[in-house]
Amino acid sequence: MNHHSTAHPGDTISTVAVVGAGTVGLGWAALFAAHGHTVRLTDPRPDLAETLDEALPLPAASLHTTARDLRERIQVVANLAEAVHDADLVQENGPERLELKQELFADITRHAPGHAVLASSSSGIVPSAIARRLPDEAAARMLVAHPFNPPQVVPLVELVPGTRTSERTVARAAGFYRSLGRVPVRLRKEIEGFVANRLQGVVLREAFRLVADGVVTAEELDTIMKTSLGGRWAVVGPFESYHLGGGPGGIRHMIEHLGKGLDQADGTPAIGEAALARVIEQTEAAYGTGPAAYRARAERRDRGQLAVNTAVAD
Repeated sequence: MNHHSTAHPGDTISTVAVVGAGTVGLGWAALFAAHGHTVRLTDPRPDLAETLDEALPLPAASLHTTARDLRERIQVVANLAEAVHDADLVQENGPERLELKQELFADITRHAPGHAVLASSSSGIVPSAIARRLPDEAAARMLVAHPFNPPQVVPLVELVPGTRTSERTVARAAGFYRSLGRVPVRLRKEIEGFVANRLQGVVLREAFRLVADGVVTAEELDTIMKTSLGGRWAVVGPFESYHLGGGPGGIRHMIEHLGKGLDQADGTPAIGEAALARVIEQTEAAYGTGPAAYRARAERRDRGQLAVNTAVAD
């Protein structure tokens, strides 16, 4: 299909259905409402209205508004069909079970308008699996839009298109989440767990091991993370940090002198030479090379780090 850059009828997203009212769904509902959208919230739980009313003060505070203002834009709806019938975007937040999500999206497809973006908050199930039983037209509008909890506070939204997702859907979703102050990042391949949770999993596994082995206590490990890598990575990611660590020589200098630190436990290189060259090229293209680029980025890093230190100080 040939997708044009001009706007299509139905591109505007104003009414949003939130399917599933766990912590992520409630956070999404608050964020959507704070940005002026009409929100229809549905969940099988019988105490949905009470749950929403109890939950709203916390996200309201982080969104610099009131629970009352948010509540005015959120309609509690008894069933899925009523929630999605005129939605421009559906945000699904059900349990992480493939068959359940497949059933949910089959129901959503039956009742939602033909222009609606169909988004899943799944934290690890790839969209092609979720959309497997959907007709092509519906699968073209389905993708994963995975937030980091709580979604009204953490900016990242991992956008993961499936093999049948249209480019128009990806563009509409990216524009919508960006309009909410989020930072959508499109994954170039489907992979279970996506990116942020895979990175988090590696760190968590090692953290559990270090505490279990008696190297540090849980609180000490958290202190180490907050006062080193956590603050650093809030300002510069792993690759920019590594690049800056090499001084004006950048990532090439770091790898020449500390490259063995990337090897696996048995001494096997963690990444082949051709792949390593691609990483170096992408890093240098993103962050520049030479003394002037290094000084400018190092100064920016230091300002950001000091701001983080101040912000998180007790």
